[in-house]
Amino acid sequence: MQLHRLWLVFAQAVTVAVALVFVISTFRPEWLPPRDMTLQPSAPLPQAAPAGAPAARSDSYYEAVRRATPSVVNIFTSKEVRSPRHPLLDDPLFRRFFGDQIPDDAQRATSLGSGVIISANGYILTNNHVVEAADDIEVLLTDGKKLRARLMGSDPETDLAVLRVDAEKLPAIALGSSDALRVGDVVLAIGNPFGVGQTVTAGIVSALGRAGLGINTFENFIQTDAAINPGNSGGALIDARGGLIGVNTAIYSRSGGSMGIGFAIPVSTAKIVMDQLIKTGSVTRGWIGVEMQDITPAIAESFSLENTQGAIIAGVLRGGPAYKAGIKPGDVLLEIDGRPVADPQGMLNLVAALAPGNTARMKVKRQGREIDIQVTIGRRPKQKSRVE
Repeated sequence: MQLHRLWLVFAQAVTVAVALVFVISTFRPEWLPPRDMTLQPSAPLPQAAPAGAPAARSDSYYEAVRRATPSVVNIFTSKEVRSPRHPLLDDPLFRRFFGDQIPDDAQRATSLGSGVIISANGYILTNNHVVEAADDIEVLLTDGKKLRARLMGSDPETDLAVLRVDAEKLPAIALGSSDALRVGDVVLAIGNPFGVGQTVTAGIVSALGRAGLGINTFENFIQTDAAINPGNSGGALIDARGGLIGVNTAIYSRSGGSMGIGFAIPVSTAKIVMDQLIKTGSVTRGWIGVEMQDITPAIAESFSLENTQGAIIAGVLRGGPAYKAGIKPGDVLLEIDGRPVADPQGMLNLVAALAPGNTARMKVKRQGREIDIQVTIGRRPKQKSRVE
């Protein structure tokens, strides 16, 4: 009993003391003795970076830019342009009076663009329109070295071209994955806008799979708001790790400058074209000889289609692969070798990827019935360049 009483007194005393400390610390904290405010870190503090070494920062893309910029080059081209010659310039009497003062009708036009070193032994990827019809091509490396380049091959339908310079151990860019891109991913554009020198701009992926723009025959663009201006064409679009994911190609603009809508060819497309250009100097694509038309909601209703997926065969070239296989105008193309056809552009891309000479199974809808037709793929005729 005595021990129990002592325990009760002790507990009451502790309770009163705690209450008293709480009241004093709340209303009169200056009455309490000062405490030691020295902090003891629970883990070693980070060591300072060595002198001269840039510190890693989460808000900077310095490392990505450092890796990629040596691989991006400036391209300068020139070509001879002849203006129409006036008949009087060849008149003997006219020449008698003016002689050598008559201006030559041939002039040289120059242009600039960008390119990306894709192999250490001198292959450079750029846009076809940068080097199209050029008589002389010169490449400027980031170290200031100038090299003559020759055209290995070009593909006007994707607006890609491959150059070759006589050099070894060049800083080739690392290839990223355009197939893994997501809308909202950070991207950087590197090139030589307006000839001011190598420039880096930043943005995000605004959209993927852009097509139907009328820029190229085969379109599957990455859209970005990273500033792309004249002179950026053929330059690199890289990811946040410095890997090449696209080749800057075009912009939508009313003023000639960037308005936040730029387009790049995905590296997955560029690699397929590039490999063929290096091996053969041209690109071989499949072809079946048809003219396609979009399926609008009104057309879908008239054809008793469930949706607007697919493409209508609007015309068939007589003697072409589709004609020989029995495909007719009015057929609705739904699948090619089991892969659904989304629209005419999708159909064009699917057929182009097929090897000439091989047979493909095409599912079409004709008069409400779905039928399979075996088509022997032909070789797509060579398309003319935009500049004759």
